[in-house]
Amino acid sequence: MNITQDLSILELVANASLVVKLVLALLTGVSLMSWYWIFRKWFAIGDARRRTEKFERDFWSGGDLNALYQSAVNNRHSTGALERVFEAGYREFLKLHGQKTLDHSAVVAGIRRAMRATYQREIDDLDAHLSFLASVGSVSPYVGLFGTVWGIMHAFRGLANMSSATLAVVAPGIAEALVATAIGLFAAIPAVVAYNRFAHDVDRLSVRLESFMEEFANILQRQLR
Repeated sequence: MNITQDLSILELVANASLVVKLVLALLTGVSLMSWYWIFRKWFAIGDARRRTEKFERDFWSGGDLNALYQSAVNNRHSTGALERVFEAGYREFLKLHGQKTLDHSAVVAGIRRAMRATYQREIDDLDAHLSFLASVGSVSPYVGLFGTVWGIMHAFRGLANMSSATLAVVAPGIAEALVATAIGLFAAIPAVVAYNRFAHDVDRLSVRLESFMEEFANILQRQLR
């Protein structure tokens, strides 16, 4: 886009009605906020996936469970979601295993509850703010459309005081109104794409965590026999 075109768009925005300007300001702010969360969630989910893969390799390589547990406890600030689920389950196992009054089924049930609670917190953390992206993707086009409709109404009301209406007179008002739709789509499209991608990634991580919980609970149950 050349400089002349940039200036013409800026002039259209500057000459727009107050309502259209407010709509454009709202959509611009929402778009910037959505890009902020897109980058935040991109790094967070990518980090969670890498840490999950690393811990799976360490766990299934046949390492000692006590050593893995101590490592998780000592490096809690740098552990991933799967490692925290493992830590919660093994901590409950150590706590309940020594209680002679509990049978094996009660111990396993306690282990599953501890891991499930930690799992839910981890998934909730990964899901945080995805609903914002979904809202931006679904609402922004309609907000932009509202600005466009209002701008066109404003443009046609201005024609009432003119004796003759030509394309040159009508076009600037319609063009400034259509900018609102363009900004609405600019805000919505990245938010929708990011939401779909992140929701898919979180679902895949959720499945991996749930599979690990089942397999780990079975391993601990065999140790109780």
